Formats: sequence, C-alpha cells, structure tokens
Amino acid sequence: MGYPFTVADVAFLGSAEGRAALSAVAELPLTPDSYLADVGRARAVAGERYAAVLETVLLRRRAGTKLAGAADWLCTDDALQQATATPVAEHRAARLAGRDVHDVTCSIGADLIPLARTARRCLGSDLDPVRLAMARHNAAVAGVAPLLVRADALHPVSRGAVVVADPARRSAGGRRVWRPTDFVPPLDQLAEAHRGADLVVKCAPGIDFAVAPWAGEVELVSLDGQVREASLWSGGLTEPGVRRRASVLRTREPGPDGPHWTLVDAVTDAEPDDCPVRRPGEWLVDPDGAVVRAGLVRQYAARHGLGQLDEHIAYLTGDRPPPGIRAFRVLDHGHYSEKALRGELRRRQVGAVEILVRGLDVDPNALRRRLRPTGPAALSVVLTRIGHRPTMLLCQPERT
Repeated sequence: MGYPFTVADVAFLGSAEGRAALSAVAELPLTPDSYLADVGRARAVAGERYAAVLETVLLRRRAGTKLAGAADWLCTDDALQQATATPVAEHRAARLAGRDVHDVTCSIGADLIPLARTARRCLGSDLDPVRLAMARHNAAVAGVAPLLVRADALHPVSRGAVVVADPARRSAGGRRVWRPTDFVPPLDQLAEAHRGADLVVKCAPGIDFAVAPWAGEVELVSLDGQVREASLWSGGLTEPGVRRRASVLRTREPGPDGPHWTLVDAVTDAEPDDCPVRRPGEWLVDPDGAVVRAGLVRQYAARHGLGQLDEHIAYLTGDRPPPGIRAFRVLDHGHYSEKALRGELRRRQVGAVEILVRGLDVDPNALRRRLRPTGPAALSVVLTRIGHRPTMLLCQPERT
C-alpha cells in the first residue's frame, strides 16, 4: 500500500524546505544494508516529514523508466502502479488533439499532462484530495496548467468534452480486481453516468470486451513488445468500419526534449485479412502481442505479405519479414519430439537455447532443464502445431 501521504505532506514536499530535503535524501544509497543509517539522515533533514521524503525518493527512482519528467514528480505507490507510461499516454492524447478533454480520474496526472499539451482545453478531476494536489504539482513541473477540481467521476461536472477515465483496478486491500463491476468507479456505472458523451476508458488488456457494448472501438496498445493496455473508445471517436485496433509503440533514444517514441504499426479490422496457410518459409514472425490480443493476426499478415503456419496459430511465415522487428530466420524444421530436439541441439552444439511455444502443452523452462544443452552455439527453438502435427523450427533471431 505504501506510505499514506496527506495534503500537508504534499504541501511540504513542494515547498523550498521540502525540495531541499528531497535533494539531500536523493543522494543516499537507500539499500537494505544502508537503510537504517539513511532513515537517520532523513530524520535529520526532514524532521517529522522524513517518511514522506523517503517514500517520494524511492517512488521517483521507480517512476523514472515509466514517466517522463518524474524526477521532480510527487506520487503514491498505488498511483504509480496504475499510471500510464508516458509514450502510451501521449499516443492517446494525440488521438484527441484539438478537442476539449476532461480526465475524470486524473490521479497524479500521468494521462492529464499529455492531454493538456494537445487538447484545446483540459480539465482534470479526482475525488482524492492528495492525488489532486500531486497532479497540480506535477502539472506545474511539466509546464502545463489544466483546470483541476475535486469531483466524483460518476457525477459529471463538464459538458461537451471528451471524457477520459482510468478506473482503479485494485481493491481497498491492494489486490488486483478483474471484474469491471469491481472497478472504481465500476465500468457500467461510468458509461451510464456519461451516456451521450464521447468516452475513452483505459482498461487492462485482458478484459472481456463484451462487457462494454457501448464501445465503438477496442484498441490494444503495446510498448517495446509488452502489451500495456486496452482503450475503449465510444463510437463518436472512431473511424468508419473500425471496431478493433492494435497500436505498436517503440521508444527511441532520449533527445534534448525528453524521451521519444514512435508508432511503428497500427492495424485495424477494416483492413484486408486475406492471407494463405503455407509451409514454413525463410522467416518466422511472431506478431506483436497487441496484434494477437486484438485478433488482427490475419490483417497483419496480409499487410506484410505473410502466411500462417496454421489457421489457428498466431505464428506467421514468409520470405521477407516486416522491417524493424525481431524475426527468426528458419534454419530447419521438422516433427517435434523431445528426443529429436535433444539430438538436434547436441549435433549443433547448442548451449544457449531460447524456447518459444504456442499451440502445444509444453513448459519451456521445464523442457530446457531436461534438455541440459551444452556447447558454444546459441539458437531459438519454436515449438508449435501445424494441423495436428507437433512441429519444431530451429531459428536464428535477427533484428530486421
């Protein structure tokens, strides 16, 4: 649950005295071995607010890889866990550029700040006075000035704006909840409260999308190969004919104006899905998780001239992989059995083996322990099913 910040804590942390204490404590190692001594040092520089200072320094260290500019942000443990990674938040904000936007669950401002940079007008609200105070601090640090009010997401306080919401998906005890009726606020009540408004709701990528019949589009978003979220977009915010979308983001090296990212692929169900089922070609392609979860493997294959190994399996193959991805050059393939695979690894003197499995009941880690590979070579092994036949593909991964 983390330290229970108060509004007074936030005021102190934003003051000159608080900033000096944060700067001093940020220099401490804060390791398990040094922690007792570090606590004493924090007490000396921050007095009764030492716990808030310590927690803030630790949270800032964790937030650095997730939130751009977080070196000077204020946050709580729970808020940081649910906060949208900056590239994902900026991607969503880009879709709403030029609109009036109301973030009704603005929390510490992870979504609000990118929205404020692209929206015509931007309003943020939250019921939690601590998080609202942190959002005000973080917005000022980021150089934006959205209007901030304390309000319940289920009681609208704006009209004519696109409503953006990120319901909490943890119980009061900190456990993750999966049923949309257990979200805070519940998904169905949120949609009903904002009936008639353009609405965007961030959800976990594993949600059953049937629970949101109002959603005109479901967008799965990945960042650097990891599926981060599903966004539910109401009909007024979608393109004609698009019901499902996969957006694939990649970060780039930071520049002088902060972290950079790019949208490397965006696939929708409005695109052609005519792709053949074919024998393994020169390359094997494992589509990004956002493409798979959005059910857009065939559309992705058709776009890039690939075929499926099996119509029910998400592995694709072809003679030329899409640019900018990690693909697998197929060295050999054949019927899979553990004995046959062990023999191939021994023959090729493979000691480092990556095992990928789809469509077969095989535990890669347990299989690797049983194989006990030895040798100087490295190889990727893809185990899958083609029709009813267990198949192994011996591959060399390459960045295209």
